[in-house]
Amino acid sequence: MQKIGFIGAGNMAYALASGLISNGYGKDFIKISDVNKALLSQINTQLGVEIFDNNIALASASEILILAVKPQNLAQVCQELSSNLEQKPLIISIAAGVKSIDIDRWLGGNQALVRVMPNTPALVGQGISGAFANNLVNAQQKSAATTILNAIGECVWVENENLINAVTAVSGSGPAYFFLMLEAMTKAGVDLGLEQAAAEKLSIQTALGSAVMASKSSDSPKVLREKVSSPGGTTQAAINSFQQQNFEQIVSAAMLAAFDRAKEIGDEIGDEIGK
Repeated sequence: MQKIGFIGAGNMAYALASGLISNGYGKDFIKISDVNKALLSQINTQLGVEIFDNNIALASASEILILAVKPQNLAQVCQELSSNLEQKPLIISIAAGVKSIDIDRWLGGNQALVRVMPNTPALVGQGISGAFANNLVNAQQKSAATTILNAIGECVWVENENLINAVTAVSGSGPAYFFLMLEAMTKAGVDLGLEQAAAEKLSIQTALGSAVMASKSSDSPKVLREKVSSPGGTTQAAINSFQQQNFEQIVSAAMLAAFDRAKEIGDEIGDEIGK
């Protein structure tokens, strides 16, 4: 087992650390630093991992370094570390929107670096992460990163970093799309006479069951939809209404907006921070 250090002790770092421990990774190999001493103490109590209040000391004790700070704080953290990475750990960044070329520049250059876009279901062990590795990441390091990301769900690798923006549009922002759908279904159910609690439970369990069914079926979502949509039936009536209002185009436009904004954020952070 390699020594994994987390800089930042927020929700995603906690999810990764606890997921690793639940999957059998030795807690003695996991280390966490943060400026919030109360949060560190809480994590030490809950997970039993070693805690640091100094990022340089943490980095020196780590073979894999996970940057789990807010994007606007990443440049400062990287510049603090830049002259103290002689052992060249694998760097994994989960800071949304920040491009690998900027992270590498702030760290002093020539770093093996993986950029990751996780999503919030990782907090319950059901996440999906998109990941990109720069050309200094070797096969062993990529495998180690996969093991870490699989602790919170599943992982998909992309060969072109620009595709991380597509990952953001699909899965990074995606949970909110489904939450919006659940809101709308619950409200519609209440409008049709159901109690709020009943409408919400019916909506959530339907979404959960449908997702599990899609994940386990050899059929595509399109085929599954067609199987449940009997001609002239209730489901087909609803699907027809969706399509008459350009449902697919609405989804496509929304995801394009997320994609464009992800690209803008990456450009803005790279241009404005850490030069």
